[in-house]
Amino acid sequence: MTRGQTRKFRSADHDSATAFPAEEKVRIVLSILAGEVTVAEAARRAKVSEQSVGNWKRQFLESSRAGLVAGKSGPSAREAQLKAEVAELTQALGEAAVELRVWRKSAEGRLCPSRTLR
Repeated sequence: MTRGQTRKFRSADHDSATAFPAEEKVRIVLSILAGEVTVAEAARRAKVSEQSVGNWKRQFLESSRAGLVAGKSGPSAREAQLKAEVAELTQALGEAAVELRVWRKSAEGRLCPSRTLR
C-alpha cells in the first residue's frame, strides 16, 4: 500500500467502527437476523472480529427497540416544541399579512383622490 492510501477494511484486532459505512453494517446485521449467515461467517467475510459484528447487531437491535418505544409514546419534547413554534410563527405571519393589507388600503386612500371629492 502506498503512502496516502487507507485500507478499506481493518484487521480483526483493530477497532472496525470507522472501517465500514453504516449501510454495510445494516446489511450484514440484517443477513444475520434473516438467518442467511452466522455471526462467525459474517465476521470472517467482512474481515472483522466476531465481537465487532456482535456489537453491530446489539446496537442495531437497541436502536430499533428505542425507535419502537418512541413511536408509542407520541411526539418527543423537541417535536412538541417545534409544533408550538410553527403555530406561533403561523399566527405572526397571519397578523403581518393583515397589517400589510391595512397599510396598502391606507396608502391607496392617500394616493388616489377620494370619490366624494369629485
